[in-house]
Amino acid sequence: MLRLDGKVVAEARRAVLKDKIAHFTNTHGRKPGLAVVIVGADPASQVYVKNKVKTTTELGMESSHLELPESTSQADLLKIVAKLNDDPNVDGILVQLPLPKHIDTNTIVEAIHPEKDPDGLTTGNLGLLLAGRKRVAPCTPYGVMKILEHYKISPAGKRVTVVGRSNIVGKPMAQLLLDADATVTIAHSKTKNLRKHTLDADIVVVAAGRPQFLGADDFSPDAIVIDVGIHRNSENKVFGDVRFKELNVQAATPVPGGVGPMTIQMLMENTLTLAEKRSLRRT
Repeated sequence: MLRLDGKVVAEARRAVLKDKIAHFTNTHGRKPGLAVVIVGADPASQVYVKNKVKTTTELGMESSHLELPESTSQADLLKIVAKLNDDPNVDGILVQLPLPKHIDTNTIVEAIHPEKDPDGLTTGNLGLLLAGRKRVAPCTPYGVMKILEHYKISPAGKRVTVVGRSNIVGKPMAQLLLDADATVTIAHSKTKNLRKHTLDADIVVVAAGRPQFLGADDFSPDAIVIDVGIHRNSENKVFGDVRFKELNVQAATPVPGGVGPMTIQMLMENTLTLAEKRSLRRT
């Protein structure tokens, strides 16, 4: 079984991206800027934000990092987002999820200007993706496409099942695969005989959000399996939606080390894309 290593793909792309960022900085006299906002002290979110800030700096981008107390009101967070929207040196705004329960996630995401949305999750950017006029794509599904590209796995003409229908992964994943000429089935919690859909597929992207949900019996031996899930148990061990160790398929992504590293990589690439688009409008 071929191990589809997201770390290898991210490292290969990172070297190219660093050169592109240096070129942007030399051309425009400023670094691309990413602002990361975190509300509260969720341990997993703290780790994610630390990694994002570290990567931003290493690549040569401008990084701003705002840590807000969990008691921050929705109104105050909206004011911060509005200020970042107006800041000419900020090209991307990332509000780390999940947010505290008293803050409505959709309201905050929609407050981010689509031209500064490197996550690609505003309805403005999701709408452009659906219309075939992509500005940026959501980071995780976009990263999956780049893993397939790196390993020369073309979705064109293939049967693909996407397990999951969220706006973050499932729906945009299906659209990107359709754009790559795949025949796509979206399966979800109400799908009858899920195993039939996964067994019939050449490529299966699992974003069910259920720990170790699928295993060897759910996939054809010739299948490509992409596991988007990420979970931690009480011992802080990380695992996915798929029981990776028991698989007997053509190729699969591990967890950790599969899709995860690509999500941060695509966030960085999307930030540069947004910076370039904003600079073109100024000229």
